[in-house]
Amino acid sequence: MPKQRILVVDDEADVVELIEFNLRSAGFDVVSAEDGPTALKKAKDQPPDLVVLDVMLPGMEGTEVCKSLRRDPATSSIPIIMLTAKAGEIDRILGLELGADDYVTKPFSPRELVLRIRGLLRRGQATEAAGERMQSGDLVVDIPRHQVLVKGKPVDLTATEFKLITILIQRKGRVQSRDQLLQDVWEYDSMIDTRTVDTHMRRLREKLGPASRYLDTVRGVGYRFLD
Repeated sequence: MPKQRILVVDDEADVVELIEFNLRSAGFDVVSAEDGPTALKKAKDQPPDLVVLDVMLPGMEGTEVCKSLRRDPATSSIPIIMLTAKAGEIDRILGLELGADDYVTKPFSPRELVLRIRGLLRRGQATEAAGERMQSGDLVVDIPRHQVLVKGKPVDLTATEFKLITILIQRKGRVQSRDQLLQDVWEYDSMIDTRTVDTHMRRLREKLGPASRYLDTVRGVGYRFLD
């Protein structure tokens, strides 16, 4: 089985070296880029399994790279983890709004980054084993094909968004707290900011359009899928 390939985008050579060493030790293949245009070219020429993307890049910011990756059909579904400054909460939220699946704050633990990468790569695989095709009105979640359809038209979702809607539709009618969703989708404990959930739900609703009516907010608690 070929190694999963990670694209690391950061202009700090020591950070890239640290990440490369730990990812290779964990069994991944690693390619790197020190700026946005190079990262976009490498991602399009040979799409990686996941991108680790620094927010602060010379010339073209990481948020712009993220936006470009999500706009291009060839790279739109690649999982993205953004590296942000500890104080940069706005960077973190903006990154999630633009399509990043996850974020890690600097300075970071290499072990934590490896765990986050493994967890994110599993998101696209874990739901496939369920082997179900679930439907509510004009919304279809086809788990084996890893596809969501609204009125017969496919909706382009990231691995995180797909797992989020899959968990909600599988637990139809039952309220899922933000902490529970962080645990089941992101595999985080409750120490992580629950606004991560809200940001992804907002993006998911935008993509689903009229079918977003099935996603109900339970004020002060979390979310549920309405039948």
